[in-house]
Amino acid sequence: MSQNRAKITLAYVLNSGHSRKMKGIKFHPRAIEFIREQSPEIRQKIGEALRDLQKGMILGMPKSRPMVSVAPGAAELRVKDAGTTARMFYITKVADLIIVFHGFKKDTRKTPQHEIELGKKRLKEVIDGKV
Repeated sequence: MSQNRAKITLAYVLNSGHSRKMKGIKFHPRAIEFIREQSPEIRQKIGEALRDLQKGMILGMPKSRPMVSVAPGAAELRVKDAGTTARMFYITKVADLIIVFHGFKKDTRKTPQHEIELGKKRLKEVIDGKV
């Protein structure tokens, strides 16, 4: 399937049958790069969760948890398949926009401090318009 046809079909699916406006999504370039590197199963799960957020759903555990250590209103999307645990930092508290600003693979129970710091940096880059 050509890339243009996929975009058209995706737009049709997202715009059909929804009674209220869906939030837009802005990605930090490194976050979208991270998503593209993941397995089809992980990409699908991330996409489904982001679609739910666009519709205004509030995701709770185990799919998502607050990450106030990154920023007020930030959350961590938690997605796994048989061999990988992927995490995405996002924020929904910005008007009609979801900002997805950092993604990483998680091997430990606690979120590593360097991932939190990198998430803070990337969120600032998106908010300041530097990316």
